[in-house]
Amino acid sequence: MTKKMKVKTNKSFKNRLRSAYFTTVVSISFVLFLLGIVGFLVLNANRLSDYVKENIGFSVILKENLKEIDVIRLQKELDATEYIKSTEYIPKDRAAREFSKELGEDFVSFLDYNPLLASIEVKLYADYANPDSIASIENVFQDFPQVKEVYYQKSLVDLVNKNIRKISFYILIFSALLFFVSIVLINNTIRLSIYSKRFTINTMKLVGATNSFIRQPILLKTIVQGIIGSIVAIFLLVSVINLAQNELYGVINLNEYKEMALLFVSVVVVGILISGGSALFAINKYLQMKADELYY
Repeated sequence: MTKKMKVKTNKSFKNRLRSAYFTTVVSISFVLFLLGIVGFLVLNANRLSDYVKENIGFSVILKENLKEIDVIRLQKELDATEYIKSTEYIPKDRAAREFSKELGEDFVSFLDYNPLLASIEVKLYADYANPDSIASIENVFQDFPQVKEVYYQKSLVDLVNKNIRKISFYILIFSALLFFVSIVLINNTIRLSIYSKRFTINTMKLVGATNSFIRQPILLKTIVQGIIGSIVAIFLLVSVINLAQNELYGVINLNEYKEMALLFVSVVVVGILISGGSALFAINKYLQMKADELYY
């Protein structure tokens, strides 16, 4: 073989090695990225649930011709309770304008009077936004002398709480399945990478290299691939979460440093453990094989 052919062969071999290295890193990155997205949803499941529950409001309908001081007193009493997150006073005129906007027609002009009553819109903390707690709170509100009635959609409250429980259960199941799939995919990627080195491993055995001497550089290189893949996955996660935060401000928060640090550290640890573990099993397998078995 001429010198020119040797140089060409070496260059082709190096290109294949770079391509295999890049493919492994990209595969690990995308799998860890998907795993990170699910991890982020799991970490933020409570916040998402609380956000939905705390936006379930109900109306405290006030009696006719109440004095302003009576309304202010009632609103202050409501704000002072441990279960109410916020209150908003809706006077008759505003209620009429909003209802007319929904109807697309000025019903006040048609009727020559405003039949609607003033109300206080109440939103509860998430821990109290369930059917049993709301029923108890409704009874408390009915005892106030300024209150005529309390209105809320009971079916909506039941539906929201049931759906939140279902979604939480499905997220946990999906997370477990995706974690299993992630292990399988990264394991297969690493095993294929080690498979291409099986003859090199056998040659090193034949010249007297110890198992630890053979194992160490390959294992270290695979762990570095896992770390690089994890870092790429983290950059992708930050980009996607940042976009989601712009659309869902208040629900998704990139500034929760403890949660984000836990997520990023978990991605790196999972990347190292899965890639390192897969490489270790694959290397040990080829170290135990005889030379004639490597061709099958």
